[in-house]
Amino acid sequence: MSHVAGYAIAIDVTCRDIQEQCKAERIPWTMAKCLDTFCPIGPLVSPDKINVANTEITLKQNGVLRQHGNTADMIFSVPTLLEYVAAHITLLPGDVLLTGTPEGVGPLARGDVLEVAVPGITQATFYVK
Repeated sequence: MSHVAGYAIAIDVTCRDIQEQCKAERIPWTMAKCLDTFCPIGPLVSPDKINVANTEITLKQNGVLRQHGNTADMIFSVPTLLEYVAAHITLLPGDVLLTGTPEGVGPLARGDVLEVAVPGITQATFYVK
């Protein structure tokens, strides 16, 4: 894993209204995932600060815990995901790979405050506009 520059927390937002419309029209969901501000990413953390096999991740929405998970619960490990993706897609410096989300996905509203964290290591606050 020496080729990994670091890890960051991110929020991979999906607009469910657009996603459902795309499903109904049998077209790709691309627009539901790529609107402005839909993938805020926190600060980069050195790989030696994170144990990717056992890292707690939390997300609070307006101060209420909505998601709490651990990388130990992932179906595939981070090294396995990286190996698989790299076998099929050219990865270049600066590329970002998002690995999924813990249970607790829900709606967002303008004015919401999202706090995502790897407790004791990194955190970031994002504002829904």
